[in-house]
Amino acid sequence: MKKEDILKSLKELKEKSEKRNFKQTVDLIISLKNLNLKKPEDQVDFFQSLHFATGKKKKVCALVGPELIGQAKEVCDQAISVDEFDKLSKDKKAVKKIARECDYFIAQANIMAKVAAAFGKILGPKGKMPNPKAGCVVPPNANLKVLYERLQKLVKLSAKTMPMIQCNVGKEDSKNEEVADNVFTIYDSLIHHLPGGKNNIKHVLLKLTMSKPIKLM
Repeated sequence: MKKEDILKSLKELKEKSEKRNFKQTVDLIISLKNLNLKKPEDQVDFFQSLHFATGKKKKVCALVGPELIGQAKEVCDQAISVDEFDKLSKDKKAVKKIARECDYFIAQANIMAKVAAAFGKILGPKGKMPNPKAGCVVPPNANLKVLYERLQKLVKLSAKTMPMIQCNVGKEDSKNEEVADNVFTIYDSLIHHLPGGKNNIKHVLLKLTMSKPIKLM
């Protein structure tokens, strides 16, 4: 797959799609083949950093100790101090609301046990526990601003039960070159995570929120 081909398909997609009264997202859909997803080694589950943001702001909640709470309040969309864990954990409705509203949760490494005890039952099933693979478990001297900015350009690629990956790669009004770069980055990284590389790719599609998909390959 070449970036020139992605740009050509993206231009065609936008030209053919009906205009809506909201800014649609650009979605990348990759269907997989020749995989046995019952085998862990055939499953896809990793985070990929992009060069460009997808246009959708990712809300970040910090679960931290006294060392990071001041910085967390300045940088993150929500900051919860370890001193508040016990009281907040008893209000399941409030925790569920935070879990629903926030895309990523970051936690201070030395209080991860307390994070798990207080919020694990709600965050765990939603797949939102602070994930070390995403860089979301941090030391007490972490630079949260750098992490916050990186999370804005991070996507999770997962295929554990269905042989398909779908993720947002931009907005309708995003620059075509940036969207194309995001698509290429994801595709190139994915084939290196698949046991058969390109041979595990069935087809690749691009679509807008309300449009019919267009085939890239």
